[in-house]
Amino acid sequence: MTAIYTRQAQLSDLDQIMTMIDAAKALLKKDGSPQWQDGHPDREMMTKDIQVGDCYVLVVGKQVAGTATLMVTPDPCYAEIDGAWLKPDQPYATVHRLALAADFRGQHLSDFFMSNLLSLAYEKGLRQVRIDTHMLNQRLQHLAQKFDFVYCGVIKVADVIDPNRNAYELDF
Repeated sequence: MTAIYTRQAQLSDLDQIMTMIDAAKALLKKDGSPQWQDGHPDREMMTKDIQVGDCYVLVVGKQVAGTATLMVTPDPCYAEIDGAWLKPDQPYATVHRLALAADFRGQHLSDFFMSNLLSLAYEKGLRQVRIDTHMLNQRLQHLAQKFDFVYCGVIKVADVIDPNRNAYELDF
């Protein structure tokens, strides 16, 4: 079996990360979702995620196969929710900007990646993890369900096309 692991992204990974993000944008568009169709996440956003240490990559063998941002600071978009968080007063991590390289889709690597991201959050002392996605992004909703995330309501993000996002939380 090939080695599969997660590590912090480096600026030298940025071109590969942007290739994955652009492919994910195209896949979301093909699926009919307006998510990520307004230009973000962009190179500047991903550079910042890397510089502050929030961006991680999934490595399969010696190839970068996935990217995700694991924020451990409160997300301002989560301050207001049409619904209710499971534990609104507890610190939490947030998974954002999850994407796999096109060549690695269909291998259930998102399961492995999510498991690693949850382990990283736990290691950082966080027992709540939140995630959000557009209501038409069935792929991420399915992943959230597989990991027992609970639907909590709708939040609004900075997206000029459609700011509404289904929000989920995991309490472990």
